[in-house]
Amino acid sequence: MSALTKAKSFKKSRAGTYLSIGTSAFGVFGVAKQIKAARSEHDTLRLIDAAITGAAIVTGIALLVRELKRLGDDDVLLG
Repeated sequence: MSALTKAKSFKKSRAGTYLSIGTSAFGVFGVAKQIKAARSEHDTLRLIDAAITGAAIVTGIALLVRELKRLGDDDVLLG
C-alpha cells in the first residue's frame, strides 16, 4: 500500500475526521484575534470579514460532524 493510498484512507477515517475538526476549531483563535483588532480600530469591514470567516469555520465543523455521524452509522458494532 503506497503512502498516498494510506493518506486518502486516513482522511475518511474517524481519526482523520477528528483531526480535521480540531484543525478547523483551531482557526477560531485567529478569528477571535481578528475580531478584537477590528473592534479596537473600529474597522467595520474587517469585522464583517471576521464574521464571515467565523461562519465558514462553523459550517465546516458542522459538515465534519455530519460526516463523523455517517461513519458511525456504517459501523456494525455501533448499531
